[in-house]
Amino acid sequence: MVLLLAFAAVPAAFAVPVDGLYSAEVPVDPADPESRNTAYERALAQVLVRVTGSEDAAFSPELAGMFPNPARFVLQYRPGADNTLWVSFDGQALEQVLKQRGWPVWGNERPLTVVWLAVDWGQGDRELIGAAPAETVTGLDPRAVRRDDLRRRIERVAQARGLPIAFPDAALLADASVVDAWGGFHDSIREASRTLGATSVLVGRLRPTVAERNRWAYYFGADERQWSGDPEDALHLLADTLAARFAFAGNAPVQTVALSVSNLRSVRDYAAVQQAVGGLQLVESVRIELVEGDRVRYLVRVNGGGERLAAALDATGTLERRFAEPGEIDPAAGAPGLSYAYRP
Repeated sequence: MVLLLAFAAVPAAFAVPVDGLYSAEVPVDPADPESRNTAYERALAQVLVRVTGSEDAAFSPELAGMFPNPARFVLQYRPGADNTLWVSFDGQALEQVLKQRGWPVWGNERPLTVVWLAVDWGQGDRELIGAAPAETVTGLDPRAVRRDDLRRRIERVAQARGLPIAFPDAALLADASVVDAWGGFHDSIREASRTLGATSVLVGRLRPTVAERNRWAYYFGADERQWSGDPEDALHLLADTLAARFAFAGNAPVQTVALSVSNLRSVRDYAAVQQAVGGLQLVESVRIELVEGDRVRYLVRVNGGGERLAAALDATGTLERRFAEPGEIDPAAGAPGLSYAYRP
């Protein structure tokens, strides 16, 4: 599963597809005659954590009862190295069962999170850690070994939770200030992240050599949160936060929302907005109701209603929330209204 992205390869999009969401590689015991079935159960538990967005899914008796025979959902399997088994499941079938029982489902289009790490190694020695260089000399450089360890700790949780993440490359690190990152002045870091299309930004301030708890600042659009704890704690909180926004239950109400988008000045703008709105997993359908100047009013059928649609649109990076002008959203349409401006 490829969840870690180098900045140079990240397209300008707030969300990226997560490959391998429905597969997992787990250990097997060659001496156990039921090793394959046991592996299926373990692999399914890992997949359900990613698909539902809940870490508790791996231990849920209710979920285990919904999938009493995991083998029924296996599409492929193959032996891996060191007594492991790679298992791939039928994601559509899994999601159908989850939705029928009212469990949340988080699709494979997920916000890209940019991770900035400001590390204090002691005695005032601080640095910003970015993506691993193409050629590493970790065997000779103790500092590089510690950097790689921090990155791997974050990557492991990101993979387990199905989170696409990226670390800044050398060019972006050169434009950032470790003083600002450590002091909580994160405007330049957030702006650098936005230039890559990312609206989900995690900034860590770590002291690996002392017992003091690490501090984390998380930004998602206009939302800001402060956390503390180890890197693993921060990544789990990040996954929980994003799942709460984007995972929706199969029994969530379907509501029609009147969506007004202004500043559409070309066919390309229209196409970009149509793709941004229609590509959201929450959205069942999008229909143009009215075109007036540079403004288009859409009727959007969305799972979970207007609040969920607004949360998803706020994160796109291409649409900016605004107050509706008088008459912009016709109350006679019988639908709640949202107003946005397109930002090319």
